[in-house]
Amino acid sequence: MQDIRNRMWIFIFLYSLGLNICQASGEGTSTQMYYSIITIEESAIKNITEKLRSLILDKDNAIVGNVTMTTNCKVTSAQNRICTCLADHKWSDEACTSQQCCRSNIKQCSLPKDSAARCVPNSSVTVKGDVTLSVEYHDCLAGRNTKTYQDCHDKLLKELKTLFSAIRGFDRIRIMKFSLGSVIVKFELTFADSISRDDFNEKAKTMSEVLKSLQLSMETKGVVVMEITSGPVCGSSESITCKSQEDLKTEPKWHLTRAGKRFDITDGTESEVSSSPTQTSVRLRNISENWAGEFSCAYIQKFDFGTITHQARGTLDVVLSPHISITSEPAFPLCKDPKQLVKVKIQCEIKTGSDNYVVAWHGHANKSEIKQSHRLNTSLIYAADTIVGCDPDFSPTVNCTFTNRCNQSRAETLLINIIHKSQNKKFCESQDGWGNTKVNFTAVLKCKDSAGRILRRCKAGGKWDEEESECVNNDLNKIREDTQIIDIGLGKLETNAAEVLSRLKAATNNSESINTYSNVDASVSIISHVTQKTKRIEDPTTLVRFLESSSNLLNENLQKSWTKKNINDSKVSLAEQYLSSVAQFVANSQTGITTKPTPNIELDVCNSTQVPHCRNMVFKANVSLESVGPGTVKTTGFKQLNRYLPHNDRGSEPNSIVVSTTTENKPNSTVIRIDFPLIFQRPRNHKLECVFWDEDSRSWSPHGCSWSGPFTEGQCVCNHLSSFTILMSNTPMDVPLIEEITYVGLTVSIISLILSIVIELSTWSSVVKTNISYLRHAAHVNISLSLLIADCCFLASSFPDKISQTWCQIMVVFKHFFYLSMFFWMLCLSTMLLYKAVFVFHSLSKKNYLRFSILLGYTCPLLIVFITFITNNSGAEGAYYSKDTCWLIYIGVLQGSIHTFLIPVGIIIVINVFCIFVVIMKLLDHHKSTVCHNESEKQAAKSVIRSVILLTPVFGVTWIFGFAVEALDLTYGLSAFAVNYIFTSLNAFQGLFILMAICLGDKLTRDALLKLFSKKQPPASISESSTKPDSQWKK
Repeated sequence: MQDIRNRMWIFIFLYSLGLNICQASGEGTSTQMYYSIITIEESAIKNITEKLRSLILDKDNAIVGNVTMTTNCKVTSAQNRICTCLADHKWSDEACTSQQCCRSNIKQCSLPKDSAARCVPNSSVTVKGDVTLSVEYHDCLAGRNTKTYQDCHDKLLKELKTLFSAIRGFDRIRIMKFSLGSVIVKFELTFADSISRDDFNEKAKTMSEVLKSLQLSMETKGVVVMEITSGPVCGSSESITCKSQEDLKTEPKWHLTRAGKRFDITDGTESEVSSSPTQTSVRLRNISENWAGEFSCAYIQKFDFGTITHQARGTLDVVLSPHISITSEPAFPLCKDPKQLVKVKIQCEIKTGSDNYVVAWHGHANKSEIKQSHRLNTSLIYAADTIVGCDPDFSPTVNCTFTNRCNQSRAETLLINIIHKSQNKKFCESQDGWGNTKVNFTAVLKCKDSAGRILRRCKAGGKWDEEESECVNNDLNKIREDTQIIDIGLGKLETNAAEVLSRLKAATNNSESINTYSNVDASVSIISHVTQKTKRIEDPTTLVRFLESSSNLLNENLQKSWTKKNINDSKVSLAEQYLSSVAQFVANSQTGITTKPTPNIELDVCNSTQVPHCRNMVFKANVSLESVGPGTVKTTGFKQLNRYLPHNDRGSEPNSIVVSTTTENKPNSTVIRIDFPLIFQRPRNHKLECVFWDEDSRSWSPHGCSWSGPFTEGQCVCNHLSSFTILMSNTPMDVPLIEEITYVGLTVSIISLILSIVIELSTWSSVVKTNISYLRHAAHVNISLSLLIADCCFLASSFPDKISQTWCQIMVVFKHFFYLSMFFWMLCLSTMLLYKAVFVFHSLSKKNYLRFSILLGYTCPLLIVFITFITNNSGAEGAYYSKDTCWLIYIGVLQGSIHTFLIPVGIIIVINVFCIFVVIMKLLDHHKSTVCHNESEKQAAKSVIRSVILLTPVFGVTWIFGFAVEALDLTYGLSAFAVNYIFTSLNAFQGLFILMAICLGDKLTRDALLKLFSKKQPPASISESSTKPDSQWKK
């Protein structure tokens, strides 16, 4: 009886199929899947299944076979049923979409009675495609309800079905949509079993030819099968595999879609991709929340007729333990009485976007049960309330424990630090938002509208320290977080780095938004991490973005943000990290091209394989290398960076940009010559030093570098490659013992000049017997007086740093005037001799010549000083005089106020030499009449010649060396030191020379002194007669 029933059900099943078979049509060999719903008794299922498996029907050139049961359903009510997929089957895409039968791992699904949802074999394949057709199918763009559209649709559907039904396992084909763009057809193919790669590719090619398609794109689901953990992933490692039944002849590509973003999966610090002909795998290690999302593996086959993508997808549900930050409010509860009870709110904060957790609270030495009050900000902050006692013998603690879906737990404990005011312990009272804080503890506040926190320490004695901000711009903080994962395997490393650098450039374009130490620190940290993670840069765009973002950090208005108070000296400074990172990134770049200059960083590249030596230029600093070998030479110039690198030597400061040079291949030996443009003009006698940044000592070092000297001020020569700059001493070089010689000499000179004036005045009546002698001694007195005042001013201004700027200016004016006056009085002597020698018979009164001498000796110097003072910015410091030396300024040849002294002195010396030469030639003329007539005059003139001959070399030679002192910098070496010693000695002892050679060296003066002291009449002078030979001089 049971067998008859089974046969009846088979007959009914075949009859229903026969109806469908009669409906099938097509030419050539084709396949078609048919589905039938049979309602039978549960006891008959086993027998029916066995009968269907062995059923083969051959009729009318149609073979019905491979009949398989896919879905088993139980009727639960008049309208619903619960269905289950049989072994090796899964819910169809339609069932997953319309009935949501794929939401869990349970294969049972509740379906309406009239639902057509069913299960399909695990090996089934779904193909979705887009094909662009010619205008021949433009009728398909007509309205869906029109006959034109229906005819076009049916024609195209028949052509497609005819092609693909020839593939074994063909189920159905549907045209989903027509759209513009010529005629774009979206269609879907379903195969009940696996398909052959070659068969499918051949049919796709034929379809393209038959339809004369312009473009074809197809994506399969089921050709490649993904093996992925379907439930929560609780471990630290995971493996995801994609398999295909045959070699698809192309390299697979892995992707992860998360939060609307699609990432390529590559080899990285947390992922490893491996492939074989029929299998590809991704192995994850140290899994983080970054790996949660939808994974896909794709084999992309590109042909002339279009593209076929074989793809599989799966979702990875990563479950982690959170990072917990626990705080209390108030942070330091204040207890006034040991018996007092204080209410405290405990907050445990976890990172946004974390999983849902079960939170448990525990405490020690608490006076009440800890009760979770509420959860804030969508799973960010969990809060609980508790009451603690004020007993100083107990320290209450609170613990919050987070348990995830994998039953993994992580806890954080907080010790509640209580302020016991009853014990008279000092504390920092609340102030400007800062709560009460215990001594030697640090209070913490969250940053407003930015990431990070603000710290403030309570010092001994209950005094607040300064606030220390760790607030970071939100954009920068997100970039810094993303920088940590650019190398984990999500996306190509260089592409990720370029994106991070592009965002960093945008975030740092506005200097005002990052003008704090914390923001600059975050930016340098980003640059440093990018450099550490990228070992080789191929794309020039990445290098450009790096240099642009790095340049933004060197803007002048960020100068104060590079340093921080109370920073630990042992910690590597931001500038050190910055220099090392940029130099290393440039070295890692393989582009070999010179990039567009940025405001603060400039890069120049030279290819040494094309020329025997390399020359680069950055910010007008010329760099030349010899013996570099084959490869590229890269030179990077940095503005402002010289200000930020640590420099503990207070005796010098950087005076050039920082220049870093690297080569592709490190040569055994090289010579690098750098011509720096100096930031500040080098003052006289200030030494320059060429240095490089020594990473071992973390300081500037001169080892292997030398300065080329004052003739090429900015040139450095080094025998190694590194980052270079020039240091300039803050103080000028000293000449040893020069001050001692000056002070001793001036003191002796001042005393000598005073004695000379006293002697001249004491012996005036005895030595002045003629007009010539009168003018000679008058000139001696004025020369001595001028030199005396000038030396006194020189001595008074010998310590420029100890006198005011006004007094320094006055001293310069006096020295300028009286030193010139001294020389102009010498000119008076020489012109008098020249006049007497040339105009022998012309008489000139003593009174008129004295007026001329006073006019020449004081008025001319006064005019020179006045004009110089007015034309040099009214005697301003730096224009007329130097505060460092309290003397006139020398800038260069014929530049500087010093030339208003040197040029008149030089002219006077030339005139004096000319006058002496003319007078001597006249005295050597031995014509009898002239000799007899002027014998007495010759004797008087000889004493004047003697004075001029002695004074001119002394004063003239002294100031020739004085000019050499101004012209020669001490950095010239030994010659400059020798000139300084000679000038100082001659200048300092001029007064002594006048006393010994001009005053005491004159016999008539000595005789007058002897007469003055002995009260005896001295013998008549040989050189000057006491008679009156003034026939040619008027009174």
